[in-house]
This record gives sequence, structure tokens and C-alpha cells, in this order.
Amino acid sequence: MSILLTSILVGISIIAIIYLTSSLKLKAFIALFLVSLFLAFTTLPSGVIVSTIKEGFGNTMASIGLLIILGTIIGVTLDKTGATLSIARYILSKTGEGRSAQALGITGFITGVPIFCDSGFIILSGLAKSLSSKSKLAMPFMATVLASSLYSLHCLIPPHPGALAAAGMFDVNIGYLIIIGVLFAVPGALSAYFWSKWMTKGKNYAPANEVEIDRQITHEKLPSSFLSFLPIVVPLLLITIKSLLVLIDKGGESFFSRIFFFPGEPIFALAIGALLSLLLIKDKAISSLNFIFTEAIEKAGPILIVTAAGGMFGMVIKATGTGEILGKFLTGTNLGLVVPFLIATIMKTAQGSSTVAIITSASFVAPMLSMLGLDTEWGRLMAMLSMGAGSMLVSHANDSYFWVVSKFSDIEPGVNLRVYSSSTIVMGTVVFACVWLTSLIIL
Repeated sequence: MSILLTSILVGISIIAIIYLTSSLKLKAFIALFLVSLFLAFTTLPSGVIVSTIKEGFGNTMASIGLLIILGTIIGVTLDKTGATLSIARYILSKTGEGRSAQALGITGFITGVPIFCDSGFIILSGLAKSLSSKSKLAMPFMATVLASSLYSLHCLIPPHPGALAAAGMFDVNIGYLIIIGVLFAVPGALSAYFWSKWMTKGKNYAPANEVEIDRQITHEKLPSSFLSFLPIVVPLLLITIKSLLVLIDKGGESFFSRIFFFPGEPIFALAIGALLSLLLIKDKAISSLNFIFTEAIEKAGPILIVTAAGGMFGMVIKATGTGEILGKFLTGTNLGLVVPFLIATIMKTAQGSSTVAIITSASFVAPMLSMLGLDTEWGRLMAMLSMGAGSMLVSHANDSYFWVVSKFSDIEPGVNLRVYSSSTIVMGTVVFACVWLTSLIIL
């Protein structure tokens, strides 16, 4: 089959995923599976179709499965035990109610490490309303501060599924990705904070009026802030220490390198975090623990199959050779990191899901890396973060998270588009600018 026809079929496949998931509202796994079959049967030799599909699905599951399950256990436990609200209260006690917006943003940023953005927003939306009512700050501003702080991490770092799946395809060091991703998420969240503050300044946006939720939070028995922080802070510290030691001692021969070799591996670090999260459960009966585990597994299941299906689609695209051809075409254009950023931006804006946008973009970009001059350890990492930045914009009406923010904050969709959606454009652009400027130094 000619490369032109193959390229056309790949393009049709990507458009089909966008159409099936956004217009027909078909589940992402089914859409990815059907399109992968279509592309495999129309472009690959019959003898390799089954092996290619199985390899793509299995390799992705092997690289991310345990991380997603362990991360979900931590997130569900923080949710069910009230630990996220305990973290929020602790931060608010340090900042004061006069800085409630900053406290809310910090809370979202910290809890956004293990908790998916939609779950985190649902958990903390009552707190956002309470703080808006007390401080008389506009609810669209407070909602956007919380939403963007959670969202900045969701698009950039593991254990969030898009970043995890793409990291497996790009063979990126997950420890480095978490550390650098968190650093780049900071200017993204800050830019959304200042932008949303400017967008709501002088407008007649009312604060929330939510006395009932405030009273409910006040009377709730929350775990200690120390125990609440442990499942988040300890894994991050372990991964960070090992990653820094690897930079200093590449052979891993030093005493400290040997100590942190296993605890600093992301799987072991998250397993330690999951064990520490169990300290938050007051009733240690097996039935109580099983309740947490059951919900975590049920929540992780759909995420696992979607990301694995994305890996399957990526393997089929790689087998067609289209990415390599396009990469050769782009060689010498000096576009570099712009390519993964733009592809992820188009995918996100068109079909709504950041996870699908990153996975599909990674499938397309992976074969191009060497031609784009990004096939080094740091080049692949920068390409990953560029796709993460692209998957932030634009969150609008075809994104389920947009409606979570709107509905749980009692904000009109038009106002949400004006404040929150425009903030995602700003934060994605700022993150990419930071990635690009950094690449000028390290690449």
C-alpha cells in the first residue's frame, strides 16, 4: 500500500476517534478499539495484525497498570476519609481567610497530585463555595482557581492516565517526569489564577451563598493534617530523592543510592503511599478496607482499559510507518516541540478528553522523535510536557470536566466559557512557553 493512502487512512482514523467520542458520545475504549481494528486491517499485513494489537494493549497495561491502581487507592482514601478537606483547612489556617483564593489554589495543587481533576473538584467544590461566601469573592473566580490548579497537574504528571500512557510510549523516566512536571505546573496554575482574577474584576459575578455546605464541613470529623499529607508527600519525596541521586551517582554505587533504589521507584513509592493512606481509615475492619479497595478498583478499571486501548492504537500507527514518514518531512523545519504541542491541542479542542488527546498525540509523535531532534532522554521528556501543555487547551463544552466545574459551582455555561475556558488557553500556552524556553538550555 502506498504511503499516501496509508497516511490518509491514519488521518481518517484520528478523525473517526474525534467524531465517535465527541459527536456520537461513544465510550473512548470502544472507539479506540474499533478504530484500531479498522486501521490494522486496512494497512498492516494479515500475519501481524493480532500480534500488533495484543502487543500495544499489553505493553501499555504492563507499564501503567499498577501505578494507576495504586494512585487510585490513594485518591479514593483521601476522598472517603475527608483528608482532602483536612489538607484544605490546614492550608487555610496558615494563609488566613483573607487569602482564601490562594489557599484554595494550593489545596487543589497538592491534592491534584494523586486525585483526578474531576474527582478533586467534586470533593472540594463545597469548600470553594464556603470560601467564596465568606470572603465575598466571585464564585467564577474561586471555581476557576480550584479547577485550574487540579487541571494543571492532571495534564502533566503520573499517576494521571494520559501522562502515564504517553510516558510508556516515549520511554520517559517517570521520576523525572513527576518532578519536572510539577515544576512546570506551578506557572500554569499561577497564570490561570491571575487571568481569572483579571477576567472577573469589575464584573457583577456574585459570591456563592452556601451556608449548608459550610455547616456540614464544620461538623465533620476530619483526620489530622499530618496523616492527610503523608500519602502525598512521602511518595513524592522518595521519587524525588532517587531521581536526584541518579543524576549525581549514575552508576548507583553509593550507599544512599542503594537505600533508595527500590523505595524511590514509582511503583514502590505509590505502594508506600497507599499503605500510609490506610492510616486515615478509623475503622480498620476488613470490610472497611475492602470498601475502599473495591471503589478504587472499580474506578481504576475504566481508566486502565482506555489507556491500554490508546496504547494499542499507538502501536498500530507505529506499525504503519506513517509517523516516521511525517517525521522525515518535518526534519529541518526547526518546529521541534511545536509539533507535539499542536497535535495535542487539536486533539483536545476537537474531542474534549485530555487523556485521549495525550495518548493519541503520543501515538502519532513517537515515531517522529528522532527526526524532530527529540530522541534523547531530555528530548522525550520535553516532548511529553509539550503534549501535556497542548492537552490543557481548550477545555470547553465537549469536555466533561467543563460541565463538572459549571454544575458543581452553579455557574452559567457562558460565564464558565468566559472565565474557566479562557484560563485553560492561558495556562496551556504559559506551560508550553516554559517548556520551550527550558529546551533551549538543556537540549
